[in-house]
Amino acid sequence: MNPRLEKLLKRPLYQRIGVLAAILLGIASLFYFFLYMPAMEELDQLQRRRISLQAKLEEDRKMAANLKKFQDEYERMQGRLELALTELPNEKEIPTLLTTISALAKDNGLDVLKFKPGAEQPQGFYAAVPVELSLVGNYHQVASFFSDVGSLSRIVNVGNLKMGKPRASGGVMILDVDCLATTYRFLDAGTAAPPAAGRKGAPARGRR
Repeated sequence: MNPRLEKLLKRPLYQRIGVLAAILLGIASLFYFFLYMPAMEELDQLQRRRISLQAKLEEDRKMAANLKKFQDEYERMQGRLELALTELPNEKEIPTLLTTISALAKDNGLDVLKFKPGAEQPQGFYAAVPVELSLVGNYHQVASFFSDVGSLSRIVNVGNLKMGKPRASGGVMILDVDCLATTYRFLDAGTAAPPAAGRKGAPARGRR
């Protein structure tokens, strides 16, 4: 028999129990620090990675679910842009459009005292073309003119409207009207300017 083991067996019971407990504690400590702890750390890392992958998977699922919605929205916006572009005349059409506006005023019985096109104002892919108007006529003639302008196939907005005090002339109440008619023309890629802050998209139709 091993002398050390024989010597241990001859010791009192409490000493043998203490030595055995120390040996077991040492084995348990080695197991805890060299096997259990590394395994738990690896398990914790795997758990965190699983949570991260689940979150990414859920995000990808939501994106996939909304992809069709985003595609449809893009196509709608593209269609609206194309429609807006069809309502913007090109440079060659501007003189004809301005002549049409002047003719509408006269066709409605208005006296055109001023018809003054202003400088173009680039606004991204289009340019605003303002025209100062001074008109004289009765209320019905003025309203009919504005209605006809609003019905044009091209966008023309009428703003800065100022009406003088009505006066009688030949038994009819006459108005002096000053306004700014603004049309827009499409700029090609070579002449398009960066859009001004706060302006987005094509101009809207209507009176301001």
